[in-house]
Amino acid sequence: MTVCAIEGGTAGAAATADPGPEESGEPEEPVGAESAGAEGAAGAVPAGPAAPWAGAPPAPGTFTLTADGAYGARLTAAPCAPGEQRAWYPERWTLDGPEPYAVPLPLHQPEEPDAQVVPLADGRVLIRRRVADRQIFSLLYPTGPATGELALGAVECDGMTLLPPSPDGSSAYGLSAGDHSSLLWLVAGGAFGPELVAEIPGHCSGGVWLDRAGRMLALDRQLPGGGPVKAVAVDLERNGEVTPLLQIAPSSDDRLLLADPDSGLLLIRSDAPGHDRLGWGVLGSCLPVRFPECLRPADVAVTPFAVQPGQMLMPESCAVALRIDGAAGSWVGVWRPQGRRLHQLAAPEGWSAGAGYWSRDGVLHLPYANAATPCAVARIEAPGDDGPLPETGGTDGTDGDASGTEPSGAVTPPVVCKPVPLGQAPLHRAAPPD
Repeated sequence: MTVCAIEGGTAGAAATADPGPEESGEPEEPVGAESAGAEGAAGAVPAGPAAPWAGAPPAPGTFTLTADGAYGARLTAAPCAPGEQRAWYPERWTLDGPEPYAVPLPLHQPEEPDAQVVPLADGRVLIRRRVADRQIFSLLYPTGPATGELALGAVECDGMTLLPPSPDGSSAYGLSAGDHSSLLWLVAGGAFGPELVAEIPGHCSGGVWLDRAGRMLALDRQLPGGGPVKAVAVDLERNGEVTPLLQIAPSSDDRLLLADPDSGLLLIRSDAPGHDRLGWGVLGSCLPVRFPECLRPADVAVTPFAVQPGQMLMPESCAVALRIDGAAGSWVGVWRPQGRRLHQLAAPEGWSAGAGYWSRDGVLHLPYANAATPCAVARIEAPGDDGPLPETGGTDGTDGDASGTEPSGAVTPPVVCKPVPLGQAPLHRAAPPD
């Protein structure tokens, strides 16, 4: 299906933009497991940003989690004297046990800061290294006091980005983007090393999984020659068949940021309302894409990073975790489509900003490390949305309607696009009753 059009769309559209309501059995030596127990059970924290850990070195990449949140991986720095060059090495976090712990995975020489790591469901960590014009892939795993390495092969290309871990837990994909076409590679989980899965016309970026089988992948694509960026769906079981996914307005940039396969909730960034806005829609629904006013607080950047799973056919009730970046640092936001509120909470000291996952019962897990706690997880229960609703007046001079819905802030004439079916992909979601 296609998520399509902005405000004023017909019921035939899959989704349109419209005003809406706001809103292992391996031998390992745990690192920091003793102190993680007390810190990892932290409850809700007060609103406002947390100061970053002053002793933390600047991380070269991101903290990446498996789809089920059982493992995490990152590059971290070995201790060094002031003025010395930092030596980076991979580190794997185990998060599904009674206490979180980290296992360092250093090899005979330090890693380059541009190396990228992705955890797999069996506890191994995929690493991508660049050597000249080749991308080299290996699997790392703990073997007692040492680190084991299984070479997977290499791909000759100037650059490649590893995509978020596949929901199947055993596969990993890399995207090599060019101006005229982009190559999608299966770099782990194949039978004979890296395998070319699809060549997609245009320049692609992003990467969001649409199902739990690891079949449907959404990418943001700009066609050769320029033009707007539109999210497309790539069917990995049909030779990389590409289908339009987001078509909000003909000239708008429509990017998919997050998707929840259980409820169908989509988090979208688009400039269809006249300027760049964060909105939400439902995959397979006839309801419109909405751009809540509460998701654009002044002087900060808001980016979603986790959606509560398990809310079958209940997208409006899903809790969404957002990273909020401002002059004071980074902190956490929690929002539900039906709630029309953005709750702002302090992040734990040393939080890997933008990393976290939800449990099915609405508890947000945030991994962090600081001088006192080398490895821990803060657990925050999603705040409720009880109490009086916020004012519904919009910053664009419009007001909410009698039903109390938030204005979308759209200032351009409505445009309706014909939705395009997604073919045989098992992604249909029935529209909830009004």
